[in-house]
Amino acid sequence: MEYKWSLKKGGDVELTKELAEQLNIGEDLASLLINRDIHSFEEARSFFRPDLSTLHDPFLMKDMDKAVRRLTLAIEESENILVYGDYDVDGTTSVSLVYSFLEKINANVGFYIPDRYKEGYGLSYLGIDFAEENGIDLMICLDCGIKAVDKVKYAKDKGIDIIICDHHRPGKTVPDAYAVLDAKQKDCPYPYKELCGCGVGFKLLQGFVETNGYDMQDLYKYLDLVSIAIGADIVPITGENRTLAYYGLKVINENPRPGIKALMDIAKAPKEMTITDVVFIIGPRINAAGRIHTGARAVELLVSDEEETLKKLSVEIDDFNTRRKTLDKSITREALEMIANDSQLMNAKSSVVFKRDWHKGVVGIVASRLTEHYYRPTIVLTENDGKATGSARSVKHFDVYNAIEKCSDLLENFGGHKYAAGLTMKVENIQAFQERFETAVAGSINSDWLTPEISIEREIDFERITPKFINVLNQMAPFGPGNMKPVFVTHNCQNTAYSKILKESHLKLYVNQINSPQVKMGGIAFGMADKMKILESGKPFSVAYQVYENEWQGNKKIEIMVKDIKLMEDALQN
Repeated sequence: MEYKWSLKKGGDVELTKELAEQLNIGEDLASLLINRDIHSFEEARSFFRPDLSTLHDPFLMKDMDKAVRRLTLAIEESENILVYGDYDVDGTTSVSLVYSFLEKINANVGFYIPDRYKEGYGLSYLGIDFAEENGIDLMICLDCGIKAVDKVKYAKDKGIDIIICDHHRPGKTVPDAYAVLDAKQKDCPYPYKELCGCGVGFKLLQGFVETNGYDMQDLYKYLDLVSIAIGADIVPITGENRTLAYYGLKVINENPRPGIKALMDIAKAPKEMTITDVVFIIGPRINAAGRIHTGARAVELLVSDEEETLKKLSVEIDDFNTRRKTLDKSITREALEMIANDSQLMNAKSSVVFKRDWHKGVVGIVASRLTEHYYRPTIVLTENDGKATGSARSVKHFDVYNAIEKCSDLLENFGGHKYAAGLTMKVENIQAFQERFETAVAGSINSDWLTPEISIEREIDFERITPKFINVLNQMAPFGPGNMKPVFVTHNCQNTAYSKILKESHLKLYVNQINSPQVKMGGIAFGMADKMKILESGKPFSVAYQVYENEWQGNKKIEIMVKDIKLMEDALQN
């Protein structure tokens, strides 16, 4: 796939120099900070050293006072509380957080995760019936509920109060719950709008702890769960999320809860976990429980400290993940063939594919794979309980939620974000939906958005990438949306004759710059064996990459993770 390179415009030259001097760092690093709207020593200090004391007052969130009062009453009166959450990582970590904290203070609390296949996403009638049968007085709905108008009424008619803790976009009507915590409500003054579901659950507990005189340090021990949700749910790692993720990673690395430690051990995770490790090692395994079996298994693991239970569940969940990967590969292959063999789909601005027997648990992953392959908004549907249900994924800049909303009369329900959504419809509506969705996408998408883009932060020579440079760069972590790991470009490169192809598809390269051949840089380019012809062309080329430290047997070496390689003459035309 060909990528468009876009180099960010440099900030004010004088400001860059001034910030570099104040922080005693190079201008390359100072420019990265300015790209993140950090313009002063004080702002840089806050960025590099997040402080839990800067977390926003939870009572700035609409309905927080009502939610805390109701939760406090439930505990004082020994009422029965049910913690309810979605079956994905954000939902299961949210439930684990709130359930385990309330259990620790001896509340009468249980948890419930809906079955992906019998109940589908979000608050369900079956879940409410379960609550009624078990004498539940209060349900706390995490990572779901903001559009469950009818279901909240159903619960209310049964005498069950509901506190909604959600972060998805509200519909036209907000459920008549006892309290609705969602910073995306138009009339909610909470200053940070990008919390994940687990983050909203944390804010509820923060408000509860402040009100009832518990030790806030005890609550911070649960931030490992919040950081996992932030990484896996791909919310921006800015502002409050950055602080929560930063301290959550410290918990994971210094004193992980037994369930997380069990997953790390079985996955042979690195000793020092980054947010990327969380996303690719912990997240998929937690998700696999809900995809293949039930998300409740993930919660059972995350809240347990019993050795035999931990061993059994971690092995079981790792097996679920292996099965998930097998399904993912086979269904992705089928879907790619389906598109390739349909000229109308091949020439469309969007992809909508459906097959009755695809495994519902992996359609979201498959949608992501297809989006990566064809780089256009994609929806993958399967049949479940007589309905077509599936997931949507989008490309950078395009709001897939808005496009789906334009087809809402053809849907049973839908929900999500700008770049990801879930939806359900009658099977007979698929053709009409496919046509309407294509019209919505084609009518609003900019053609430039259909070419994948590599956003490059800085042009740099290899000789300027020093151990001090790496040390400061690493302190910019955790990386993620809103604070992506920087991509650099180096021009005027040449091959050193040691580069080689690995396993027919990858490229291990050793390059230098023609103007400074003494500084050699090694790196890996996954899936770029075809770029060897550029390296062997004899012409100067340009490399777009991220920098990392490769540690082997106690020795650290600076290397690059290549994002793309172009002939320099082509790169300079981008």
